[in-house]
Amino acid sequence: MSNGPWTDEENDLIVADYFAMLADDISARRYSKAEHRRALLPLLNDRSEGSVEFKHQNISAVLKGLGEDWIPGYKPAFNFQMTLVDAVARWLALNPAWLGRHSGAGAPTGLREARPIWIGPPPTLSNQPTPQELEQMLHIARKFDVAGRDERNRALGRAGEERVLAHERAALRTAGRDDLARKVRWVSEEDGDGVGYDIASFAPDGLPRLIEVKTTNGWERTPFHITHNELAVAEERRSEWRLFRLRNFSREPKGFELHPPLDAHVSLTATTFQASFH
Repeated sequence: MSNGPWTDEENDLIVADYFAMLADDISARRYSKAEHRRALLPLLNDRSEGSVEFKHQNISAVLKGLGEDWIPGYKPAFNFQMTLVDAVARWLALNPAWLGRHSGAGAPTGLREARPIWIGPPPTLSNQPTPQELEQMLHIARKFDVAGRDERNRALGRAGEERVLAHERAALRTAGRDDLARKVRWVSEEDGDGVGYDIASFAPDGLPRLIEVKTTNGWERTPFHITHNELAVAEERRSEWRLFRLRNFSREPKGFELHPPLDAHVSLTATTFQASFH
């Protein structure tokens, strides 16, 4: 059996096959990993079944770094080669529709009643992955500007806001505050962007909740963009402003909230500068 490095051709073959399985997995269509593996093996350079299985796990890790879905049955395995990352990037470049395929899957149609979003703890130093895993994930996210990709995906952002809007209304109704639920506003939709938050909601005691929604199909540590204006409003209205991070959106939306000051939770890196003439 070959123990040599995987060629670009081999990487392209196994990546394409992985995405075929992933598409079936997301759509809940039945598929056989064994059948896929048996069909793939003759096309590779004398690879063992074990090496193919491990490469599938490597692809899951790459997709995790890219803030994308992966096949749950292939647990992400790290310490992969960047040539595999390049192969995944090539596949995505040749299939641009993939990134927008299910961007609205987690949103309720017509704001119908939706299941509450599972809210968990935010990422912290105590629950971060191993340094090697974290560095590989962040390296991929930086190289391919995953935060910028999510920010530019307007369909994803809008669907996430709609989902959180339904969640806020449902939570208030559950708390017996139908009066407040009726007053929750989708500010970015009604008034336009630039206010510094997307949804004006309430806590059950009536205190305002100004919610900025950031949505990704990726994991909890997928980077995101935040504007200068959003940071300014977060600082000015600390007791009311919340960042609602919605993740795993295309499958089973989950979330967590960050309270100001944001630099207590995340590292803020300036990515653009305003230029004015002397």
